[in-house]
Amino acid sequence: MSAWLFAIALASCSGGPPAPSTEPSSPLHAPRAEPVSTPLAEAAPLPPSTYPAPARLVAIGDVHGDMDAFRSVLRLAGAIDADDRWSGGALFVVQTGDLLDRGDDEDEILALVLRLEREASAAGGHFVALNGNHEIMNAQGDFRYVTPGGFEDFASFAHGAERASHHDLPPQARGRMIAFEPGGRYARELAARNTVAIVGDTVFVHGGLVARQLDGGVDAINRAVRAFFLAEAPLPRALEAEDSPVWYRGFALEDDEVICAALETALARASVHRMVVGHTVQQQGINAACDEHVWRIDVGLARLYDGPIEALEITQDTVRVLHGAR
Repeated sequence: MSAWLFAIALASCSGGPPAPSTEPSSPLHAPRAEPVSTPLAEAAPLPPSTYPAPARLVAIGDVHGDMDAFRSVLRLAGAIDADDRWSGGALFVVQTGDLLDRGDDEDEILALVLRLEREASAAGGHFVALNGNHEIMNAQGDFRYVTPGGFEDFASFAHGAERASHHDLPPQARGRMIAFEPGGRYARELAARNTVAIVGDTVFVHGGLVARQLDGGVDAINRAVRAFFLAEAPLPRALEAEDSPVWYRGFALEDDEVICAALETALARASVHRMVVGHTVQQQGINAACDEHVWRIDVGLARLYDGPIEALEITQDTVRVLHGAR
């Protein structure tokens, strides 16, 4: 691998979908659809794509590897106690993706989410973590936003599980590739999470939904991403495009007649009243656009951005912003 490619893998600048490359395929930038050689437990099934409206729902935006910020916003929501155990009872929590990258606590965060999914269910609540563009990027081997600590945390996966293709990677990146490549242990965990969820009259998605994405329905999007994580099929090109559900930024950046008309069409197609999105940091904190038909909840929780501790609460017909402290 060239020094240039490895520099791209370690960079932490913002960007969009990787541009098509004229260079030979590299494990850092190309999907690996072949399953890993080590036998793994069967992936859990996908949860439902659609849920009835709960009495109280709290939505949380991008976390990006910051456990302290994640813990703070979960406590603000009333979801966990001082021991990080589920305390929300029937509370419904939706996290809109991008648990990964930019921070050093990813393994702790993934373990906590997996446990909270079980504990919430046992208590009559729900914890729904969606897949964002950074979850998909890691399965594609795009490590542009991984920190040195993020490589170190998954280094143990390299021992005894490497294929010849992994030798094209710098040694520091091999464990992470094995952990997150399609069919790998963490990819299989991500395969058990949806990319789009509808709860009551609200649709939750990392980037945003435009009408054409809904031609096959929400279930089709979720199944396609799952198949990719399980190494059963390549990721469809439509899910890598700039207007894909995990990459689209239009509803997070604009509030004009054209954007609001596109939003209205998408909401009608999904048969919902509002959309909640992450993906694009809102310097002014959580805010709404298009007559509150879209809420933008990525406030830069991670210490990299040092944004506020905020979450969005939906109770029946009331939507409000929760404010906390670090």
